[in-house]
Amino acid sequence: MSDKKVRVRFAPSPTGPLHIGGLRTALFNYLFAKKNEGDFILRIEDTDQNRYVEEAEDYIVRSLKWCGLVPDEGPGFGGNYGPYRQSERKDIYKEYADKLIADGWAYYSFDTPEKLDQLRTEAEQNKQVFAYGIENRGNLNNSLTLSENEVKAKIESGESFVVRFKMPENTNVTEVDVVRGSVTFNTNQLDDKVIFKSGGMPTYHLANVVDDHLMKITQVIRGEEWLPSLPLHVLLYRALGWEDTKPRFAHMPLTLKPQGKGKLSKRDGDKMGFPVFPLAWKDPKTDLISRSYKEDGYFPEAFINMLAMLGWSPGTEQEIFSMDELIKSFSLERIVKAGSRFDPEKAKWYNKHYFQQKPDSELAELFKPLLIEKSISSSDEKILKVVTEIKERCEFVSDIWEQGNYFFEAPTSYDEKSVKKRWKEDTPKKLSSIADLFESIENWSANAIKESFSSFMNEKEWGFGIVMNPLRLCLVGGNIGPDLFVICEILGKEETISRIKNGIEKII
Repeated sequence: MSDKKVRVRFAPSPTGPLHIGGLRTALFNYLFAKKNEGDFILRIEDTDQNRYVEEAEDYIVRSLKWCGLVPDEGPGFGGNYGPYRQSERKDIYKEYADKLIADGWAYYSFDTPEKLDQLRTEAEQNKQVFAYGIENRGNLNNSLTLSENEVKAKIESGESFVVRFKMPENTNVTEVDVVRGSVTFNTNQLDDKVIFKSGGMPTYHLANVVDDHLMKITQVIRGEEWLPSLPLHVLLYRALGWEDTKPRFAHMPLTLKPQGKGKLSKRDGDKMGFPVFPLAWKDPKTDLISRSYKEDGYFPEAFINMLAMLGWSPGTEQEIFSMDELIKSFSLERIVKAGSRFDPEKAKWYNKHYFQQKPDSELAELFKPLLIEKSISSSDEKILKVVTEIKERCEFVSDIWEQGNYFFEAPTSYDEKSVKKRWKEDTPKKLSSIADLFESIENWSANAIKESFSSFMNEKEWGFGIVMNPLRLCLVGGNIGPDLFVICEILGKEETISRIKNGIEKII
């Protein structure tokens, strides 16, 4: 590795919410930076103003913060290489577009969209694909075929144009990718990409290379979908005289759908029933809200752990990593080449692990807002006892309610199968005796209740099952829950007796 300080960037486009694939890119950049005591930079690539979504940049920043991936530099974070929004840097790019034209690496193209559409249609009719480049640029409306005066007149008259990169003919472009090894592209297979638009904005390709150079980026870690752009970017570095200082490239594998073929998309989550966004996203056009990992109850550390294992291997059997452990273990060389299939069930598995590791007191605090939402008041002591008893059955904080709502609300209905199987003709009479017994117990603790209950049952010579199951029905509404006497203790004496009497009255 070079002696230069490591500087990497996460450069999303604010065209919508950040999803799993984008966040994994951010994570791998962050881990690499921290592993090498470098800088993690956020750069907003908003050159495509037609697709710009105003709320998206704030969403990106909030998502990174929730995941613990706080940039060292970027919009709102400061830094010496700003501005960090490409829309605020547009005056910078024209200088480099002009230099490329002057040096013969780029040219003006005046072909109208209508003309290009016509050429595409004609090519399709002949079962071909139209590409603007080496094969046809000498026959089209550009500064390669027009005189200098004609070009000048068109520009001065305000005629619309774009600047295209001039691919050299039959040239092999070879680059060593950290993940994929040596890759070679022949320029005869590549088109002349637009690098600057007449509206004064660069395209991704030029802005990306110029910014990475000026911001002293040392490694470009990005998704596999950008691999076809690699030869153009390498040639841009060469054309601008920056080849010796260009960054190293690492192209990560795609994140694949859980089932079927193809890349996991932003639409797949709603279709398949799992979140793909870190935070809830409200579509500004439709007002539809897409579910998210945070709102679904995932812990950020579980989410990060899951993301890290999508496309990266530690080389061991270890699956659980703290952020510090990820930073210590991470290397670009251990990023896998093949696409990684996203597994929603594995995401839940990670969350369950982190849920079980959290102190009961922390889970109790996290659970309180759910009770407040339901207008339920309860003592901290009771909430903590409930969490302690049912924690092992839970994967999410919301499961505490699903698994233990009966601790806070008396049952209004009773499981029909259990009633049919357990509720006998003499059950009400027996339960009335139990209620009377409970009235007499002064030390209302699980052990004391159990001791009194056992003595009573032995004295009556009743089978425990005959009373225990109907008693549980009265208290919780079904054949569920932890130790019955623990339930009694947590409910309290008055509530326990009230529920027994209510069950006797309502269960027929």
